[in-house]
Amino acid sequence: MGLQEIAIGGIFISPLLVYALIGLIATLVVRSLLHWVVGHVALWYEAWFDISLFIILTAAATFLFTTVVANL
Repeated sequence: MGLQEIAIGGIFISPLLVYALIGLIATLVVRSLLHWVVGHVALWYEAWFDISLFIILTAAATFLFTTVVANL
């Protein structure tokens, strides 16, 4: 897929929107797994953790789809 725009019905969609949605879904899954494994221990800065996890997983999805999948 790379970083090229995706045409859907004549509307160009940025691939970063797709990567952000993948990152959001992955964040929800990882956050749920962490709550299940660790328990509902209150984090000091829970919002910062959630945003950081989202950014890390979005960057990982972008890296995987632009380098690994594009080279297959």
